Amino acid sequence: MELNKHRSELSTMLMGVLVVVVAIVTLGVTSLIQYVHTRNILMEEAERRAQENIDHVEAEFTLVVDLVESALRNNMWSASVLVSYPDSLWAFTRGIVDDNPFIYGSSMAMVPGYHRKEQFKVFAPYAHRKEDSVVSVQLGTEEYDYPSQEWFAEGVKAGEKGHWSEPYFDEGGGNKLMTTYSVPVHDHRGRVAAVLTADVALDWVSDRLGRLEDYPFALKMLVSKTGQIMASSPQYESLRRKNIMEVADEMENAEEFKEVNRGMLAGEEGCAPVHLQGKLYYVYYDKVQKTGWSMSITIPVEEIYGDLRKLNLQVGAFQTLGVLMLILILVVTIRNLRKMADINAKKNRMDSELHVANTIQMAMLPKDFPPFPERNDIDIFARVVPAREVGGDLYDFFIRDERLYFCIGDVSGKGVPASLIMSVTRSLFRTVAGHEKSPVRIVSNMNQNLVEMNVNDMFVTFFCGVLDMQTGHLRYCNAGHNAPVLLDKDQSAPLSVIPNLPLGILPSMNFEEQEIDMTSGAGLFLYTDGLTEAENQALELFGEERMMKVLQPDQTATVMVERMTEAVQSFVGEAPQSDDLTMLHFRYLNDTPMEKTERHLILHNDIQQIPQLAEFVETVGSLAHLSSAMAMSLNLALEEAVTNVIMYAYPPGADGLVDIEAIIRKDELQFIISDSGTPFDPTAAPDADVTLDLEDRPIGGLGIFLVRNIMDKVHYQRTDGKNILTMSKNLL
Repeated sequence: MELNKHRSELSTMLMGVLVVVVAIVTLGVTSLIQYVHTRNILMEEAERRAQENIDHVEAEFTLVVDLVESALRNNMWSASVLVSYPDSLWAFTRGIVDDNPFIYGSSMAMVPGYHRKEQFKVFAPYAHRKEDSVVSVQLGTEEYDYPSQEWFAEGVKAGEKGHWSEPYFDEGGGNKLMTTYSVPVHDHRGRVAAVLTADVALDWVSDRLGRLEDYPFALKMLVSKTGQIMASSPQYESLRRKNIMEVADEMENAEEFKEVNRGMLAGEEGCAPVHLQGKLYYVYYDKVQKTGWSMSITIPVEEIYGDLRKLNLQVGAFQTLGVLMLILILVVTIRNLRKMADINAKKNRMDSELHVANTIQMAMLPKDFPPFPERNDIDIFARVVPAREVGGDLYDFFIRDERLYFCIGDVSGKGVPASLIMSVTRSLFRTVAGHEKSPVRIVSNMNQNLVEMNVNDMFVTFFCGVLDMQTGHLRYCNAGHNAPVLLDKDQSAPLSVIPNLPLGILPSMNFEEQEIDMTSGAGLFLYTDGLTEAENQALELFGEERMMKVLQPDQTATVMVERMTEAVQSFVGEAPQSDDLTMLHFRYLNDTPMEKTERHLILHNDIQQIPQLAEFVETVGSLAHLSSAMAMSLNLALEEAVTNVIMYAYPPGADGLVDIEAIIRKDELQFIISDSGTPFDPTAAPDADVTLDLEDRPIGGLGIFLVRNIMDKVHYQRTDGKNILTMSKNLL
């Protein structure tokens, strides 16, 4: 019995020891596998988060770079004209800074000696932000030798793409750490007359790096092509304005840092371990594609594996407790699951940031309705519903000089790239429409800018219109977008549109403009294809037929958009939204429109387009009830004036537009010819002396003589960089 008892106790002990040994071995192996796996996950997570942070900062900086370059391109024509009027450059540079919140300062630095007057020989008016205002200073002083600055010297030599300077602290100018974009300005003879600049202060980049909170003690840096540290996270502010090679020389493991720096300066991307003061760090770096600069994030390994090491200490402590071994394994597993849940939660932060991006994107569009509460001649409402966190649809409208400028567009593609193009397109519309009143000019200018910056082969379908609030006359230009629906008391039907190509595909595209007269109470409903192509669970499309059934001419703009939204939601049901949905509806409510009729003709500076004038004058003559003889005389005068613009306004080979506007009133017919060519006043030329013999008569002067004899009034003015010739004929 005693022997059997001892045998049983020994067996139990051995079994217990075996169980403990097996449990310890199992736990050890499990812990080792778990450690290696979690370590790999944390390393991959660190690399992913570092790359995402780099990509986000790069995207934000690239957007600023694109907007700065676009802003200068849009002002190049004005700059080339104003080089001859240096006194006007103060207001010109202030205007650039006022109109572009992302630009800290702007200068128009003249080439030394370009002007003969002593006060303008070394002349560089500079406007920059100071607190809540914009101030101007003259950079051409003995203390500040601007011709020797990189931004000027390289700007003179730069081509159309311009030059981004190395970062510098602009003492005597903006007094900030900044980088400058410079483009040469040519005068009408093709000489480089000045350098137009836009400064981007780099302190906002440092602030943005400081808001990357994934690893609080990580070093984040933006580095120039020559290695100068342009921006860094706030706790490493002392590194700013230093060179990364100089910083590496101060480290005990200088060669490790130099190897990483050489990769950054070569424009490479990668990850490398470095040692500093006995501690291991990982450096993640990548190139900022638009400028050739690089960004790096240096993370201490302690931050990457800090939680993992704490976990191992806890597991080791639990392993010493053999009796609670299985419970401890369960606890460790639970804790590991919690850690993984925390990692997943941090991973979801990107979704939250996309939501913030959506909020910012929507804030760019008009959202306060009614937008013009003081007016009773317009009723307007709009709505955009993105299919994802950020979308590519846009709309915009504003009133300038008693004209309603409005647009709607749809960017090809989805997600962040489409949203960036959407933001640029909306900014271009605001910029160009701010000084143009012709839809075809607005669309042509926007197309040229989008073609130049389009690196992803994306395009934008776009519809742009200008409504004269006094007369109800609507001019519009369509660029591959859905035809809007014209809602009138008599009928509702799609507006007749010339399709044209979308924006961003072909440079120098010849867009065509159209026009109609809207009666009081008539409305225009604009939409993107996310409306008609909305799908239900049976993969059926909402379609134009259902849309037309919902549209009613007597409904307010708000009610119309709300009803259409409800109809689409009811049709789609539980099916996921496949595309962005945007609607813009307005009603013209002027009961006492001004008694005048307008017609427009847009020609390119091509003499082959002159025959179109005859048909245009015939249409205008019919509307004004002119006799055939009168119409022929007016056609002769108009042809003479337009031919003069086509032949002499634009440089040879340059593509320009000539805008002919006819305004018919009860007692007067008026032709307004405008172009953006070289300043020229045809009325300043003396009339030809027709009493002289042909061989004694000097060349020229017959054209303006003919125009003056046919028309009752002829007037020229230069406004907003345009030649405007107004010719009037009394009808009574």
